[in-house]
Amino acid sequence: MDGSNPLGEFLRARRALVRPEDVGLPSSGLRRVPGLRREEVATLAGISSDYYLRLEQGRDRNPSVQVLEAVARVLRLDADATAHLVGLAQERPTAGGHRTRQVPASLLQLIDGWPRNPAYVQNRYYDCLAANDLATALTPNFRPGVNLLRAVFLDPAERELRRDWEDLTSEAVAALRSEAGANTDDPRLRDLVGELSLRSERFRTLWARHEVRPRRGRVSHLTHPQVGELDLQSTKLSVDGTDGLNMVVFHAEPGSRSSELLDILGSLAAPRSGTARRGGAHERIEDQ
Repeated sequence: MDGSNPLGEFLRARRALVRPEDVGLPSSGLRRVPGLRREEVATLAGISSDYYLRLEQGRDRNPSVQVLEAVARVLRLDADATAHLVGLAQERPTAGGHRTRQVPASLLQLIDGWPRNPAYVQNRYYDCLAANDLATALTPNFRPGVNLLRAVFLDPAERELRRDWEDLTSEAVAALRSEAGANTDDPRLRDLVGELSLRSERFRTLWARHEVRPRRGRVSHLTHPQVGELDLQSTKLSVDGTDGLNMVVFHAEPGSRSSELLDILGSLAAPRSGTARRGGAHERIEDQ
């Protein structure tokens, strides 16, 4: 990922995922590349082949939203991916005013006060910056200093924990794409993507698909080594006034077996300090 032409990279990747028959074209004949040809996309979008070529090559920096939406329809993009496409074509925003990178003390106090809800705080690169005891009991990777994206792709114990590992990894990479937007030349993001692309074939394959889905709540299906199978709903909340921090909170359906098991896990975790795990590690992580 060199980040020099994110719009072109996205268009080429998504064009390769659309079969001719998906858009009403005959699929017969020799095709040197998977998916649609450039001229087919141009024709279906109602623009010239030369203009579409300029888009993929990054030579047209100001395409209209109408043109991009027409291309998005041909590429069968959903609303999230269409918004991502439009964002890639816009000028990158300059940095705004000061926004803290530290976890606010009030937020640490909040997650400390949830003895029945695992909760942690992460930044835009999936670095865990703080976690309460129940979150760390759920998985030791929910602790400051751990990059959760590295953990889920590279830690065998984390893969063993996740019954829905394939869905989780797909959603995580699509969310990272959404978070990155046009800022693919961000040094921290570039290093993280480069490392995972070298060390994980699964990550490399997913990243190349250029799928985009913002982070949203999900149901996590876990097989915990101490309490067994848990199905936990997670909710992601953005933290205002910070540099892209998010709080993730888990809960079980009231009265369910997962709720009972979460209470048992909480009792096993009770002897710990009872305060959110945190430290200066998050400042070091941000500056790498």
